[in-house]
Amino acid sequence: MEYRNPVPTVDLIIRLPDGILLIERKNPPHGKALPGGFVDEGETVESAAIREAMEETGLAVELKELFYVYSDPSRDPRKHTISVVFIADANGTPRAADDAASVLVVPESELPNQTLVFDHGQIISDYTEYSRTGKRPLHL
Repeated sequence: MEYRNPVPTVDLIIRLPDGILLIERKNPPHGKALPGGFVDEGETVESAAIREAMEETGLAVELKELFYVYSDPSRDPRKHTISVVFIADANGTPRAADDAASVLVVPESELPNQTLVFDHGQIISDYTEYSRTGKRPLHL
């Protein structure tokens, strides 16, 4: 019997002066999402986050903090993934590349109105609560 492990991924809450950066995914599942992707073999999650931000948005980000780890087996319809989510700051004008068909900057006040793929709606909800109260999520 072959034992299969969840696949590690990273996602980023990228804070820009005008709001939070979202991408429109080029590949399935289609829809709006946080920038991010798979961690390559031999790569740290921090390096993967910086790389994915650059690949998808063209921005050099500064990782500010580890936000939370999301591991619900149903979070990604393609396979069981575990995402390490970082909060990052960036400046400049984002541009869509790699897996991103387009980019958009959403004011934080409008984040709850966004429909996102994967569990990114939950991540944004948790981030909004964290921004308001300083309390980190705990999903048991």
